[in-house]
Amino acid sequence: QVQLVESGGGLVQAGGSLRLSCGASGHTFSSYVMGWFRQAPGKERQFVAAIRWSDASTYYEHSVKGRFTISRDNAKNTGYLQMNSLKPEDTAVYYCAAARALTVLVETYDYWGQGTQVTVSS
Repeated sequence: QVQLVESGGGLVQAGGSLRLSCGASGHTFSSYVMGWFRQAPGKERQFVAAIRWSDASTYYEHSVKGRFTISRDNAKNTGYLQMNSLKPEDTAVYYCAAARALTVLVETYDYWGQGTQVTVSS
């Protein structure tokens, strides 16, 4: 079992930055991939970025590439999503999740955090 806890959401103006954190516990995380997803009201949950814990390989959804950076701290068993140049359309609940392979598919992630709200005002 893996437990994931997100933090770092909040309200920010357009053009601002936020850093989300996701602490993992309950299992050695080295064999997992950590993904970030987001879900806006009335929309499906959408892939944002993912990182393979073992070698820090990353993958981004095209609309966030160049603005968001995913990273991880092995010693703290914590993943991060640094979000810069935020836009109102980035407003959503952001979730971290864990999977065995680096994929963009919601259904392939086995463990999920509770989510953290990010609101970007125009």
